[in-house]
Amino acid sequence: MTPLAALIDTDRAADPESRWPRVMVDADTWLDIAAQLGAGGWTLVGLWADGQRVHMAVADDAPRPAVAVVSLDAEDGAYPSVGRYHPAAIRLERALRDLCGLRPEGMPDPRPWLDHGAWGVNAPLAGSRGEPAPSVPEGYTFLRVDGEDLHEIPVGPVHAGVIEPGHFRFTVDGETVVRLEQRLGYTHKGLESLLAGSTLDHAARLAGRASGDSTVAWALAFAHAAEAACGVAPPPRAVWLRALMAELERMANHFGDVGGVCNDASFGILNAHCGVLRERVLRAAASCFGHRLMMDRVVPGGVAVDLEDSGIITLRGLLKEIHRRLPQIAELYDQTTSLQDRTVSTGILRPALAQRFGAGGHVGRASGRDFDTRRDLPYPPYEQLRFTVPVQTEGDVNARVWVRIREIDQCVGMIEQMLALLPDSPIRVPVDAAAGALREGMAMVESFRGDVLVWLRLDASGTVARCHLRDPSWFQWPLLEAAIEGNIVADFPICNKSFNCSYSGHDL
Repeated sequence: MTPLAALIDTDRAADPESRWPRVMVDADTWLDIAAQLGAGGWTLVGLWADGQRVHMAVADDAPRPAVAVVSLDAEDGAYPSVGRYHPAAIRLERALRDLCGLRPEGMPDPRPWLDHGAWGVNAPLAGSRGEPAPSVPEGYTFLRVDGEDLHEIPVGPVHAGVIEPGHFRFTVDGETVVRLEQRLGYTHKGLESLLAGSTLDHAARLAGRASGDSTVAWALAFAHAAEAACGVAPPPRAVWLRALMAELERMANHFGDVGGVCNDASFGILNAHCGVLRERVLRAAASCFGHRLMMDRVVPGGVAVDLEDSGIITLRGLLKEIHRRLPQIAELYDQTTSLQDRTVSTGILRPALAQRFGAGGHVGRASGRDFDTRRDLPYPPYEQLRFTVPVQTEGDVNARVWVRIREIDQCVGMIEQMLALLPDSPIRVPVDAAAGALREGMAMVESFRGDVLVWLRLDASGTVARCHLRDPSWFQWPLLEAAIEGNIVADFPICNKSFNCSYSGHDL
């Protein structure tokens, strides 16, 4: 029995038969888990609050990854800081305090995170603890770096072009970046406040908009959580159609990112080739499912639209084109010396740091973290598919590009299998949100950026009482700060694009 399995015993677990068991712990056990995270024994998966109770999802790796949730009652609105032992928790704790008003005792960074002083209220999710905010918000103090000949370069939050807002404060020595500090939260939407009190159908639409480029992954994670809470299983055909949409979404985004990295290195021809294939994928999605991004197509209980025979023909034609052109793109990328000069050895993320922060997706896998939710915490139908998870160890921009290219190739193979194995059945079953006995559900789904997490609690009437969403970017944004150190300022755009963290998915 692993240490995590020993913690989740049948006497204390809220639902020991659940795939994601949850157990109440005391403050001492909470601190023991924090210390275990800090020592690298376990991985932090999420940290959120529900009223006066704080929840932490953790994972271990032996013999296979397992995830569980530990819960602690925050007496007098306070709980022991996890970030004191484990840096990956610091921003989550800062956001949790901003939103819910719960104080992490001993936290190493007391500054606000999502709250920019523009909400008009402190701790909007705190209920009775929420108080009116001061009319003049306090200024934000960036961390100082002292040294001879150092100077600061502030960038953003408004950027050139169509891009979401974020502030980047560079401390540089000549052209070399000594330190980068981010400030995010400018795209805060109050999403978790909007989810509270929503019906399942409306909440599914909101969750699918947490980060629009990952709308299928977010909708799928929410659907899994809602179905777990209500004790409902989607029909077999819907399960396969969901996965097909998810892989189309993954391909489209990877093509866009590979092209974007090349564009930031002034190699526009490869960006054009990738842009054409991305457009082909989006048009195929629109033809098959009625929406380029497939937004609102994954719903609790199944899917909202079926795949017709004409759609299968369209997808097979798309796969044939990608199968023919992807090797050409890979060769052009690999054989262009000027492009390699910009990507190889640029923005190196050390494997130990990727492991410590539990970095998912291409960011983690390019730095040797061999983790993919589809394989390691499998959900249907991936346990029936043959695929490999590409992993690199160099951790640079080049490695992150190659992980994407090889994942596109795996997507082609998986979609071919799905089209061959697609079963006949209804595509949706009714979901009675008021009839479920469990009332709670959690899910993890592999988006193109990495694992997304949704935790859901329903009230007695079947409406959403509390829903927490955690994007993979929460654990990737801090690593961008580390990866850019020692590089020149001019390499930040290409390094940033190779990460492609979500502003919207992070800012909630």
